[in-house]
Amino acid sequence: MAGNERGIKRVWNVTHQQQGAGHKQGFVLEPGHWSDFDPFLLMAEDWFQRGTFGFHPHRGIETVTYVIDGELEHKDNKGGSGLLKAGDVQWMTAGSGILHAEEPVEGSTVHSLQLWVNLPKASKMAAPRYQDLTQNDLPVIEEEGATVRLFSGSYRDVQSKTENYAPVTMIEMTLERGATLSPTIPASYNGFLYVLEGEGAFGKDRVKGEKQQVLWLGKGENEGGDSSIRIESEERLRVLLYAGEPIGEPVVARGPFVMNSEEEIRQAYEDFYNGKFN
Repeated sequence: MAGNERGIKRVWNVTHQQQGAGHKQGFVLEPGHWSDFDPFLLMAEDWFQRGTFGFHPHRGIETVTYVIDGELEHKDNKGGSGLLKAGDVQWMTAGSGILHAEEPVEGSTVHSLQLWVNLPKASKMAAPRYQDLTQNDLPVIEEEGATVRLFSGSYRDVQSKTENYAPVTMIEMTLERGATLSPTIPASYNGFLYVLEGEGAFGKDRVKGEKQQVLWLGKGENEGGDSSIRIESEERLRVLLYAGEPIGEPVVARGPFVMNSEEEIRQAYEDFYNGKFN
């Protein structure tokens, strides 16, 4: 696999700004880079209190919300509700349209990452669904000096049960100082690493990365096969890997809706204002 090792194409720091009382935000992936980040649309890192993300609509995407700290209540306009704790993920398919709210438990602050994953045209109007991925129910793989938690996709010979419309791998890795991991993903996937804690060396060129830095993966060279990403911890390291199969379709995004054409966006707003998301 050494010949199919991925490099790191770009590294950038995430900067955070106060968005108002009780809300600080920074973009891990800034919106607008549709073809570069395909199938990912954006990722936001948020610290927020109750009242920040009250009821709001989505159509044409999936949101993947990872709770770093705190407890997050969610509810929707179809009677769904639940509670996410630190280390949990919610994989929400907005599909044809949903209204939902994401609220920290009263009096608390939640620290989270939310990734928007594009849906292929054939699945834009899929029925909405939730997959709550609680950390105690997820596959955990122990390696020498490292723990791997699998949220979506596969790791070694372990396959997650998470359902995807666009294939996506999501893995959390915690490495003790001096440990090494080399997760593999299909060579066709786009992907990135986000460092939550610590620092390390990444990819075939051993590029340095540290807390609140994004490392965008270089292209895979083994077309039709797999590629590996070498991760070496220089101190205790906690890092997330996200990777997915590019969709390669037009992207038109307006507010909470992401479709393939201006006409579909116009229809989304019309349906929303006419109460068809209920």
